[in-house]
Amino acid sequence: MTEMPKFEMPKAEVPEMVREFAEKGVKQAKEGYDKMKAAAQETTDLLETTYTAASKGATEFNMKALDALRANVNASFDFTTAMFGAKTLAEAAEVSTAHFRAQFEALSAQTKELSALAQKIAADTSEPIKSGVTKSFKFSA
Repeated sequence: MTEMPKFEMPKAEVPEMVREFAEKGVKQAKEGYDKMKAAAQETTDLLETTYTAASKGATEFNMKALDALRANVNASFDFTTAMFGAKTLAEAAEVSTAHFRAQFEALSAQTKELSALAQKIAADTSEPIKSGVTKSFKFSA
């Protein structure tokens, strides 16, 4: 039986310069990967923080809006009860005027409170984004 010939690669020394260049390329690729991985993790954390702040803010806003709705419905029932209890047209006009004045003040206060809360929520939600962008620019520079 004849034996198969062996084809071996000739043993050649890799020049030092080529080896250094390859090592440097591998090192740079690893550093680039590590930076991209860190940036991706920071972005994920930033999105989670932003989502949490927005979700918490939306819940808080909705609770305040429901409180305002409840107060307004109760005021309407109280007004209706008072109107049914009025004995004269003058008393009904007085009840009506007092109710509309109180409702105007209540709605003004509710609007201010909800507006202030909405601005706070917007600031709280955008803060992680602003600080993340600021951090990114400082890191890049």
